[in-house]
Amino acid sequence: MQLRPHALYALCLSDPAQKVEATQSLWAQRADCKLDTEANLQPAPASSLPGRPQRPRLIPATQVPSRTPFTPEGLAALLHAVCHIEFNAINLALDAVWRFSGMPEAFYEDWLRVAFEESQHFDLLHTHLQSLGYAYGDFDAHDGLWQMCEKTANDVLARMALVPRTLEARGLDATPLIQTKLRKAASPGAMRAVEILDIILRDEVGHVAIGNHWYRFLCEQRGLDPVPLYGELVQRYDAPKLKPPFNTAARKKAGFTEVELNYLLG
Repeated sequence: MQLRPHALYALCLSDPAQKVEATQSLWAQRADCKLDTEANLQPAPASSLPGRPQRPRLIPATQVPSRTPFTPEGLAALLHAVCHIEFNAINLALDAVWRFSGMPEAFYEDWLRVAFEESQHFDLLHTHLQSLGYAYGDFDAHDGLWQMCEKTANDVLARMALVPRTLEARGLDATPLIQTKLRKAASPGAMRAVEILDIILRDEVGHVAIGNHWYRFLCEQRGLDPVPLYGELVQRYDAPKLKPPFNTAARKKAGFTEVELNYLLG
């Protein structure tokens, strides 16, 4: 079994349960997979990238309503938003595995690990959402994560800079704030969500660290200074400008340097 083509196969699956199962199966069988790092792969003409269900309906981020955990529906909507992020994160990691040729073997295992852990996060959140009487697809969502994935499809350096260490790193900052709201809500459903977010935050530190590692690896390989280059890439690809408060402790664990943290603070 070839690892990168199977990552592409999992990416193209539209049913979330099937995507989770395929991703977890690929991770479990990775030691037996062949890895051709130089192959230039192409999705089948009829494939949809990424594969995803008809729902949720995708709308502009500015039109997605704010979510409060203080009502049953509000809690479900908040959980759904995080669930959607994790579903997209599976796709982002699988896309890195199949799309970018010519990287060291460790790159592909790193991103397959991320896809596997994101699939676990989605599973935890979706199971909890279902226990509250809702399912993935019941609320509108936006497509910001995948849009940046498409913008950076032709440059692995830009992908590492602007997906894991920009968009996903926002989760390091946002998660503790969401947990504070959930603790104030104090319902059993909200407190279970806090526990799940503890797991997600722990793993996401590692995912952002992987992005930092490969960003610096590529900068060194190309003879580029990672700090000023990051600002240039943010402008070139119209990436979101990150705003405080920043989870400095988590960002340091994920490998951000003092210079990079000072850059973020302006």
